[in-house]
Amino acid sequence: MNSKIVCFHLFNDYSGSPKVLRIVLNNLLKKGFQIDLVTSKGGVLDELVKYQNLKYFSYKYTFTSNSMITFMRFLGVQLYTFFLSFRYLFKRNIVFYINTLLPVGPALAACLMGKKVVYHYHENAKVKGVFYRVLCKCMEVLASDIICVSEYQRSFLSRKKNVVVIPNAISSDFVRRITPNMERAFSNKRILMLGSLKLYKGTLEFIRLAVNLPKYQFDLVINDTSDHIDSFQKEQAISFPHNLKVYSRQNDVVPFYNNASLVLNLSNKEKFVETFGLTALEAMSAGLPVIVPTIGGIAEIVVDGVNGYKIDVQDLKKIEETIALILSDRSLYYSLSSHALYSSRSFNEDIMCRSIIGVLSY
Repeated sequence: MNSKIVCFHLFNDYSGSPKVLRIVLNNLLKKGFQIDLVTSKGGVLDELVKYQNLKYFSYKYTFTSNSMITFMRFLGVQLYTFFLSFRYLFKRNIVFYINTLLPVGPALAACLMGKKVVYHYHENAKVKGVFYRVLCKCMEVLASDIICVSEYQRSFLSRKKNVVVIPNAISSDFVRRITPNMERAFSNKRILMLGSLKLYKGTLEFIRLAVNLPKYQFDLVINDTSDHIDSFQKEQAISFPHNLKVYSRQNDVVPFYNNASLVLNLSNKEKFVETFGLTALEAMSAGLPVIVPTIGGIAEIVVDGVNGYKIDVQDLKKIEETIALILSDRSLYYSLSSHALYSSRSFNEDIMCRSIIGVLSY
């Protein structure tokens, strides 16, 4: 492949989609690909600036509680990246790599210039409202190729041509630093969840589990600032129980997995459906059983009763009972743990990146 890759990602933080993008770009840069990356400052993608074959174009972008201000900032970035894209007008063999639905401005510019446009589609537009459904329709029109992360996600697209499923993977660096130890994990009796302050992510339900299961330790890692967490606590009028520790945004979550016994994803399927569920895969790579929702891409990687359990947050009592069962039965825990670790090996960084290179190639 002798083409140049121009990659756009709207919001560079420490959530799933930029983490997957970092894995892909890191792999491509090591192979010598020339890449221009256009994204915001202050997230996991900043780690790539060390590469000589990367040109990094950054801008300031943050979310606010005021949806109108956030939308105006979004429009501003789309205008900036739309016009920035025309610097490639007279350059040949340019591939525009659009990560998530959000960078619609550069995708439109690339289409107008007749460039190849590859979307890496991480969301599920069907359950995210009108705005995302409009962006999804734009993707289906503008994209030369679309990469989905699960069969569940692909099933909602009306377009079928040049649409492939390439599941996410865990970075080889992450795998090297993870230290699976079934005995240590079983003894720790520590339940972990990584998420956000959005109510549909199950933050309040996780706190309720900590209250109802005082004999276990709970760790909640929230992808947000300490100030926003404090504001959320006041708005919801909640207090954190003694057995719950809450952490703000972390740039390294490996220590949390190495100390955990069990990982939960409590996304409310009636309001939000996980297209993949990277935290569940990260947990499994640490040999940790998981409890996840019953539908979505995240449910595709869990075999119920084998490497974890599929239980919806609406049945919180059953989740409580399952946690108690897993953490009290050593033989069950060891079986779940070994199967989780084995399952995670199917989601290999090199396999994912080779597949993506195949799509990006002319």
